[in-house]
Amino acid sequence: MNTPTNTIPGEAVLPELRLKRGEDRRLSAGHLWVFSNEVDTARTPLTAFGVGELARVINDRDKCLGVAYVNPHSLISARILGRDTSVLPVKSLIVHRLQVALSLRERLYKEPYYRLVYGESDGLPGLVLDRFGDFVVGQIATAGMEALKDEIHEAVAKVIGPKALLWKNDSGARDLETLPRYVEMGFGQMPESLSVEEGGVHYQLPVSTGQKTGWFFDQASNRASLRKYVQGARVLDVFSYLGAWGLGALKAGAAEVTCVDSSASALELLEATAAANDLRPKVIRGDAFDVMESLHASKQRFDVVIVDPPAFIKRKKDIPKGEAAYKRLNQLAMQLLERDGILSSSSCSYHLEPEGLTLAVQRASRTLSRFAQIIEVGGQAPDHPIHPAIPETRYLKSLVCRVVPE
Repeated sequence: MNTPTNTIPGEAVLPELRLKRGEDRRLSAGHLWVFSNEVDTARTPLTAFGVGELARVINDRDKCLGVAYVNPHSLISARILGRDTSVLPVKSLIVHRLQVALSLRERLYKEPYYRLVYGESDGLPGLVLDRFGDFVVGQIATAGMEALKDEIHEAVAKVIGPKALLWKNDSGARDLETLPRYVEMGFGQMPESLSVEEGGVHYQLPVSTGQKTGWFFDQASNRASLRKYVQGARVLDVFSYLGAWGLGALKAGAAEVTCVDSSASALELLEATAAANDLRPKVIRGDAFDVMESLHASKQRFDVVIVDPPAFIKRKKDIPKGEAAYKRLNQLAMQLLERDGILSSSSCSYHLEPEGLTLAVQRASRTLSRFAQIIEVGGQAPDHPIHPAIPETRYLKSLVCRVVPE
């Protein structure tokens, strides 16, 4: 390693990662990411760093901005773990960050079912931990956090003391960091399925085969808000996955719920959950757009339609195509609504601006000569806190609209 080094008193010698002139503004304002084109590679070549190596980030005026982990192969070449350069981000720091994260969740929730760690917003960039009672399911998206996995195990065991931690490291985000995808036990023994309770319904979740960590805690607040509109209603839940929206609506008094998803395994679990909770939804397997077209053709109508799709926009270049997809989706949903119906529309695409979902709803309603009143605006649940300096931590948009004839 040929990069310059500085000593952290009482701790260790760390290499320096130096920034070009003027490239410290965003970091000084609180952001945690260093992009590869911001690095002064003449003084500190990225190729000199090992994957996941710790370094001190130094601006062009020799001020240290914090301790970061480095990945020379990634567009985001470094992520700051701490501003206090006298503390190395080892087990003690991770323990502290977990304790701070836990204190927030314990203020928010009576039962231990929530997102415990939400990456940068909890000071642990690249790390997600979801808690299901005595069990934790985690995801690591960065090489630097992967290098700290043993320390994470020890910290989670100390702060939470769960029976098991499972790594669900099979997301595409790892490709950007040249990391392999895998699913493996961190420690302990995990049951074949986990359970979570929401809105009076007890759900069974797939552990190793489910989407992401198995449950979408981020929509919990929005699902709760929608329940007041479903009493006695005919409800259509599109992209239903395990039925959190639809089964919750049935439990809250909906007269009839139809759940639509393309995954046979997800619908099997949905039906098993429904049976265990004495609920009786209708289930349709198929492509969401095709099913909605078919329902419209057969003149099916609903009082409430819920559309909670996967991200249509994963990269900036996908924005035009994704915006068209959101417009079409909301138009199909409105076509299935009764004359005075409720539309719940969501987007988890970070690259879709908040007003982008509003615009999709507005364009869809205009195409159909209807008026969409936005009566509620939602976002991600509070166990997914937003870092005010990192707009990337704010991704979920949710609207509840009343759709009426003009």
